[in-house]
Amino acid sequence: MRKKGSLGALVWGLSAPMTGVVCGLAVAAAIVTAGHDASARSSYDSTYGYERTWNAALRLVRVDLGFKVTEKDEQNGYLLFEYRSPEAHGASPGSIELVRAKDPESPIEVIVQLPQMPRYHEQVLVDSLARKMRQEYGDPPARTPRPPEPSPDAGAD
Repeated sequence: MRKKGSLGALVWGLSAPMTGVVCGLAVAAAIVTAGHDASARSSYDSTYGYERTWNAALRLVRVDLGFKVTEKDEQNGYLLFEYRSPEAHGASPGSIELVRAKDPESPIEVIVQLPQMPRYHEQVLVDSLARKMRQEYGDPPARTPRPPEPSPDAGAD
């Protein structure tokens, strides 16, 4: 027996067409809720080195785009800012993170996150940074290939 006032009583008390509508709305709400992935991000591998990449990212956000920087830490490689878009009302939080690889010759990974905006906004910032670095520093430095590791000695015959 159903309790009065329960969700089951509400759904079962509806006519068949209304039950379908309620179930359809529940599915639609689940899809919309699951569709926003807060972990989405865009990234760029910079071969310009850490210092140049950090300086270009900071100037892009603060000078070129005029966003308010709320926190920055060059040592740990992150920059928090208030992202403003003509499509949105007000500001939303944004971040740029620079990740150093263990190998000093490897590119710096630049990660842009704007969790409250569609992913293409992040990609626009990534593309703007790549273009800015190419304009200011020229073509990326060529990576010198590492010499092959010597093969281990097979020993005496």
